[in-house]
This record gives sequence, structure tokens and C-alpha cells, in this order.
Amino acid sequence: MPSERTRLVLMPRRTAAERHSDSAPPADLPDAPAGAALIDALVALHHPVRRRIFEVLSQEGPATVGDLACRLGLPVGSISHHLKPLHRAGFVVPAPELARDTRESWWRGVTRRLSWSSDEYTGGSVGRQMADTAERANLDYLTAAVVRWMRDRDTLPPQWRHGLATDTFLPATAAQMEDLTERITALVGRWTTEVRADAEEHPDAERRPVRMIARVFPSEPGSV
Repeated sequence: MPSERTRLVLMPRRTAAERHSDSAPPADLPDAPAGAALIDALVALHHPVRRRIFEVLSQEGPATVGDLACRLGLPVGSISHHLKPLHRAGFVVPAPELARDTRESWWRGVTRRLSWSSDEYTGGSVGRQMADTAERANLDYLTAAVVRWMRDRDTLPPQWRHGLATDTFLPATAAQMEDLTERITALVGRWTTEVRADAEEHPDAERRPVRMIARVFPSEPGSV
């Protein structure tokens, strides 16, 4: 009786574009999202794990899923899970050209302008609730970053141990508060442009990611 032979058919591994098609952002994704797109972006970014992933990719450059897992001390499966909403919202994109073989999955960060105010949404609406939640998550994340810097700053070289700590508290009009906000925003914008230009002109200069935090808001005396 003739023996039967089993044929082993090797299916070609899908390309990066095919593997990530389920989380690909829409073709018309705006650079500065608004409305429902803004809510989607806030939900995607303002999760502590996803925020860390985005910051590593945008500040340290492209990385594989495995590299991100080692860098952040998280399981590979968790990294892959959180990359999907970041990809869908346009904060990361696959970088298959960096892969040495089809098993590697490379990603890079995408700089997007993200600005919002809870006042843009009607009080009590789902959009308002999600915007408020994102703002609180953002504050928690930034506060944790300040605490972490205060804890670890003595381990840094002397020139990197000094940050800015300043505040002011005095009666002002609503117009004056808005003017201060606009001045700070303009100053940070000019500084950012200058720093990026200098990085291109002097790529070998020693640099570290620098975080700037500013909040301008009315506050009652003794309310802390």
C-alpha cells in the first residue's frame, strides 16, 4: 500500500504593513486633532504606559518591541498591546526599513501638536469627562516626573542638577492671565525652534531630554 506524504506548506510572513493594518490611522488624520479625533488622541496618549512608550520613541529614536520591553521593564505582549492605540492615533508608525529580518518589529515616534481645553466640551458630556480625565492623567504623569527628577538628580553630572522652580501668586485680571499664558506659550515655541535648529547644526553636543511644565490658573488663597 503506497505511503501517504504530507506536504508542509510554509506561509510567507506578512509584511509590517499587513501585520499592523488593523491599527493603521486613517489617511486623513489631521496634524492637530479636534473634536472626536482629539478625544481619541487623548485616550491613546494619556495612559501611563503608552505615554512612556511614546516618549522613549520620540526622544531616543526608533526601537523594536523587544527593546522597548527591556527599556521599560514590561512584557513584550504589553508593549505590542499599547502600540496599537498609539498607532491608530498617529503617535507612532512602523519602521520596517530598520528590521534585519521579518521577525523584528520596529517603531518610531511621530511628533504631533496636541492642545486642548475641557471648556471645549459641554459640561457633563462624555467628551468633557474624557478631556478632564486626560488632563488629570497628564498632571499625575508630570508630577511623577518632577518627583523622580528630585529623587535622582544627585546622580546626574553637576551641570544637569539644576532645574527651574519658580511661581508667583498675585491678583490679576482675566486679560492679564491670558496675556501671561500667551507670553509663556510664545517663549516656549521660540525656544523649541532654536533648540531643534541648534541640534541640527551641532549634532555632537551633549544633550539630555529636558521637560518644561507650566500652568497658569486662578487659585484662592489658602486653598491648597
